[in-house]
Amino acid sequence: MGNLLLSNMSLKIIEITSQQTLSIRHQVMWPTKPLDYVKLPNDNEGLHYGLVLCNELISVISLFINDGEAQFRKFATLENCQGKGYGSLLLNEIMQIAANQSLTRIWCNARQNKTDFYTKFGMTITEKTYVKGGIDFVVMERVF
Repeated sequence: MGNLLLSNMSLKIIEITSQQTLSIRHQVMWPTKPLDYVKLPNDNEGLHYGLVLCNELISVISLFINDGEAQFRKFATLENCQGKGYGSLLLNEIMQIAANQSLTRIWCNARQNKTDFYTKFGMTITEKTYVKGGIDFVVMERVF
């Protein structure tokens, strides 16, 4: 792993292992649940990316490509680094990876309170919704 995707002197996006995503997933997404709650059964099949700032991993995302489309999951940025554009850099990189692979669409299960963020990346809300752990989710997609 460790392939460099984007870099400047203190900021880089790299491929990481699923194991390296767990701490940030847990801290940001489900801090009151056990660590196993943020693990995915198919984590070993995904591509995992991290944004590193000054040698610290601050944002993670996992990408799963199947049947000509991609799903990104477990996208999380440390709370003290949110709202500064770091997550946007990482998501833009994932969108570019998906577009470069001639996929038909990219989609995610978005927390209802985060849909405005994803619309900035050309994603639209679908009619598919569900609740997990008391949190409302909606499926969002971007068709290529």
